[in-house]
Amino acid sequence: MVDAVMYQEDMFVLLEPGLAEEFLTPDELLARLETLLQGCQENLPRDLQRFSTIAEQAKHLRDTSCEFEVEPGRSLQWYVVRLEK
Repeated sequence: MVDAVMYQEDMFVLLEPGLAEEFLTPDELLARLETLLQGCQENLPRDLQRFSTIAEQAKHLRDTSCEFEVEPGRSLQWYVVRLEK
């Protein structure tokens, strides 16, 4: 039986070159990716081109990847983290 806890996303840590790590909720990361993708529509990777809206592109990116190249040599990375008390 699959452990459902493995698929829970409490928070994400976002790593951006030159900035401190940032902890974001899944919705906050989604909003950040949507903003990022608005400026990258002419140079989208092939797997994102099949989606008709930026919201769909961002959700696919958040749920299936952990890195996006913003420009050559500069990438954002994000990872799921669980914060426990």
